[in-house]
Amino acid sequence: MNTGKYIFAQMVEFLPQRVFDGFEIKYAGNKYVKLFSCWNQLLVMIFGQLTSRDSLRDLIVAIDAHSQKSYHLGFGKNVTRSNLSKANEKRDSKIFEDFAYYLINIARKKRANNDFEIQGKVYAFDSSTIDLCLNVFWWAKFRKAKAGIKLHTLYDITIQIPAFIHITNATVNDVNAMDVIPYESGAYYVFDRGYVDFKRLCNITKHSAYFVIRAKKNLQFQFTRMNPVNERNGVMSNQIGKLTGYYILQYYPDEMRKVVYYDKETNRTFVYLTNNIELTSEQIA
Repeated sequence: MNTGKYIFAQMVEFLPQRVFDGFEIKYAGNKYVKLFSCWNQLLVMIFGQLTSRDSLRDLIVAIDAHSQKSYHLGFGKNVTRSNLSKANEKRDSKIFEDFAYYLINIARKKRANNDFEIQGKVYAFDSSTIDLCLNVFWWAKFRKAKAGIKLHTLYDITIQIPAFIHITNATVNDVNAMDVIPYESGAYYVFDRGYVDFKRLCNITKHSAYFVIRAKKNLQFQFTRMNPVNERNGVMSNQIGKLTGYYILQYYPDEMRKVVYYDKETNRTFVYLTNNIELTSEQIA
């Protein structure tokens, strides 16, 4: 008879429970709790993700099928849909958020390397809209008959791990999420043109960081000097100049660089703006 641990139990052994307990104490997650602790809640939700459960009801059905193993899997002795639902609703989500960032930092250190062409930290920032049922998630109303949230993710390109995640209502404009990004001095931030907001881009410059962003078609830009380019690499233009227009100039008064790049594979021309003068135009593109 095999008396070894279940695979799920072996996997969660890698999670530092003492660190999690520290966050639980900080936010008083187990106050007045007798049976279903925050740690039990975490393992139940992880089990639901790994087994692709679609709802709490579906998750509880799967757990009930293995009820004799619940204790050894770390779920505790009493897992019901009602106590799981109450725990998810009432307990402070910061317990799990802080623990997630702790694990992300460990993973980023493990994956650190110098293989990327551009030295330093390079991040890409974008959002994904997640559709939800309006009857259940009434607080996240998106359209007339649909609910939704946006998952704004700062993705570390060099190690391919998310570094920062911010959740908002789906109706929130993407540029608003730029206000909560933890900018790092000397790092590079890559945005699509939906994030063109020169006041917020100026804030990145104030943090001694760099941005690369696709320009909109109505860009008002006056170059003061042109740098040589190698059109064989697809770079059509490399200019240094300033934005024009009274209000735009108030938001971003400093010099800016514009790189025009032609992509043969897609037969498209892209225009990029950046506050970095040192990288080559090919690296910017």
